[in-house]
Amino acid sequence: MAENQVPSSIKDEVLVLKRRNQMIKGAVTLFIEKGFHKTTTREIAKASGFSIGTLYEYIRKKEDVLFLVCDSIYQRVKERMEASIDPTQTSIKSLIHAIQSYFQLMDDMQDEVLVMYQEVKSLSREAQDYVLQKERDMVAMLEQVILNSLPEHHSKEEVKLIANNIFVQGQMWGFRRWILQRSFTLESYTEGQIQLLLQGLNTQEKERS
Repeated sequence: MAENQVPSSIKDEVLVLKRRNQMIKGAVTLFIEKGFHKTTTREIAKASGFSIGTLYEYIRKKEDVLFLVCDSIYQRVKERMEASIDPTQTSIKSLIHAIQSYFQLMDDMQDEVLVMYQEVKSLSREAQDYVLQKERDMVAMLEQVILNSLPEHHSKEEVKLIANNIFVQGQMWGFRRWILQRSFTLESYTEGQIQLLLQGLNTQEKERS
C-alpha cells in the first residue's frame, strides 16, 4: 500500500500532494495532543485549513490519514538518514558519524516518531507491512555501515543485533525522554551510547582471541 493507493476523487496529483501535506501537518499536531482514536476527522479538517467535505475528497476514512502520517514520517526519517549516512565509508569514524546523525534525527523528530509508534498498530496489516518495510530499509543502512566500519569480522546475526540496538537506542531518546532528558544532554547520551557500543565490541573481540 503506497500513498498513491489511498483513493482520491481529485485527479490533480499536485493538488492532492499539497492538500495531503496540509492534512499530515495538522493531523500530527492533533495526534500528539490527543492520540489517533480521540481525534475526529472534523478536527483534522479544521487543523488542515479546509472543510470536512474537502477532507473526504482526498481520503476515504480516518485510518487513511493515519497511514499518510506514518508513511510521511518514515519517509522523512529515511530520506534524512540517506542524506547524512554514507554506507560505503570504511572506518570506525563513519560508524560514529552515522550514530550521531541518527540520534540527532531522532531528537529533531521525537514527537512525530512517538506518534508513529503509538498509533501504527491501528493501521491495517497491509498498511503496517508497507510502512514497516521502510524501517527495515533503515536498519539495513546501519547494517551496511557496521559491516564496512568494523575491522573484525562479525556474523550476519551479530551485525543485525548491533544495528537494531543502535536503532532502538536512538528511538529511546524520545520514548523515555521524561527520564533520560533529566540526566543527559543529547550529546552526552550519544557519546555514552557510542562508548558502550565500542567497549562492548572490543571486549567481545578480546574474549574470543
